[in-house]
Amino acid sequence: MSTATRPGQGAPALYPRGLPRPARTLVMGVVNVTPDSFSDGGRWFDPERAVAHGLALFDEGADILDVGGESTRPGAARPPVEEELRRVLPVVRELAAAGAPVSVDTMRAEVAARAIEAGAMLVNDVSGGLADPAMLPLMAQAGTPYVVMHWRGHSAGMQANALYDDVVADVVDELRLRVEAALHAGISPDCLILDPGLGFAKHADHNWQLLGRLREVVALGHPVLVGAARKSFLGHLLADPSTGRPRPARQRDAATSAVSVLAAAQGAWCVRVHDVVSTVDAVRVTARWGLEAAAAQL
Repeated sequence: MSTATRPGQGAPALYPRGLPRPARTLVMGVVNVTPDSFSDGGRWFDPERAVAHGLALFDEGADILDVGGESTRPGAARPPVEEELRRVLPVVRELAAAGAPVSVDTMRAEVAARAIEAGAMLVNDVSGGLADPAMLPLMAQAGTPYVVMHWRGHSAGMQANALYDDVVADVVDELRLRVEAALHAGISPDCLILDPGLGFAKHADHNWQLLGRLREVVALGHPVLVGAARKSFLGHLLADPSTGRPRPARQRDAATSAVSVLAAAQGAWCVRVHDVVSTVDAVRVTARWGLEAAAAQL
């Protein structure tokens, strides 16, 4: 299947059903309903504050709001399923009722099912269906767009699995296997979205290589989600030259916008970020630039 795109458009031929379709890369705003997220842990832990934050991101131009109740930072412990449900369901329900396209960030089929009932239009599974064997059958039955991320284990020990011969080739091969598993389970091809999993069982150099060769992930033929927002590899790149201390997470948004521009130019369908305003501006500029570049080649 053709996956050709014009630079900056970020819209592969195969497009997930039921989601926004502007002529540019989409922007997914992060709504962490957790006490321990690496970048904003605890700020939106209260459901009312999380809803208000999500609505603010939507007003700023977010195309999708990604609500998550489990931190996936390296070393994070998993909450019980009951606690994850308590965190995310009220937020998903209120944001969906307000008219926002909502994604639920979960590895658990039970949470995904309940969130879909509450109005979620997308399931963002960082395990790609590996953490819960019930997830792929659920997604096949639900017919809801589904993000399959590259994953090599839970946060507590994932960095020990950051061993690759060629990280891009290995990630592409492993994502291909997850696509095959999803299709075998009955998930429709037009529901699948891929994510190379920046920072998940990957060191900084791995992340940079994946970004530099993102077109190889796009070439798998499904929309690609890129989640680089405020991640530690940006903090290390921008470390204080006098102390060597990484740039704090909340001071990495400009770098994140730069990644979003470059990802959009390589055909990313969507970028997942905390700072929506700058990212929406960035991907709009990238799309306009891409149109002019394509026209100049005619």
